[in-house]
Amino acid sequence: MTRPDTGGRLRPPARPAGAEPIERVAVQVDRLCWTGILLGLAFTMTNVQQFAAAGSRPWSLPWLAAWLLDPMVSLVLLAVLRAEQVTARYGVRTGGWARGAKWFTLAATYVMNTWSAFVARSPALVVLHSVPPLAVFVAAEAVTDLRDKLGAAIAAAFVNAPDANGEAPETPAEDQPVGPARRTSFADYRARALAAYTPDVTVTPAWVREVTGCSRGMSSRLAKALAAEVQAGEVGRERS
Repeated sequence: MTRPDTGGRLRPPARPAGAEPIERVAVQVDRLCWTGILLGLAFTMTNVQQFAAAGSRPWSLPWLAAWLLDPMVSLVLLAVLRAEQVTARYGVRTGGWARGAKWFTLAATYVMNTWSAFVARSPALVVLHSVPPLAVFVAAEAVTDLRDKLGAAIAAAFVNAPDANGEAPETPAEDQPVGPARRTSFADYRARALAAYTPDVTVTPAWVREVTGCSRGMSSRLAKALAAEVQAGEVGRERS
């Protein structure tokens, strides 16, 4: 596979027409989810401040310091959510500490936001002050999963895109199932990846999924194996 000389920089491959609408939807979904999360956290700020101030005199030092509690918790939550979004894009799972930090900050926001409503035993206030933190929680869980699935849809659009002549990729006769479909093995995916590999490619799970169409779990294993082969120089000898 040859690529045109672009002055030392690699030009990204042309995106298939089917991927562009999906990318636009991904951007819209991302912005809408983050807007909802930010608005929900902003709504909870006053209730958290009242919880932390605990009847302090307005404009006193404890009253002013109480305004710092909600931004402190919210910034940690936003940092974890942003990190999860980026790692999910490349098929990397975050550890237990990251998920623990997310759940703790969400739970802390909910408790501080609804405490006064539960003390007052007002169902209406409980519902009112429960909706924003719960909406933030649902959006926080959904935004990462949606980004992951939309990224898989974009990769599928690349794999199934027509060639330069506008013709859809043909399935070789030997790959067409006669009876029940044969499960694609690790060796089959490896052969596809080797066929698409060039020395200027950085082997990542996202690249493996793009060129082979394999699952997320398979792409991580295959990327690790191919990276080891590339580092050992075995790929060049095998293809020569």
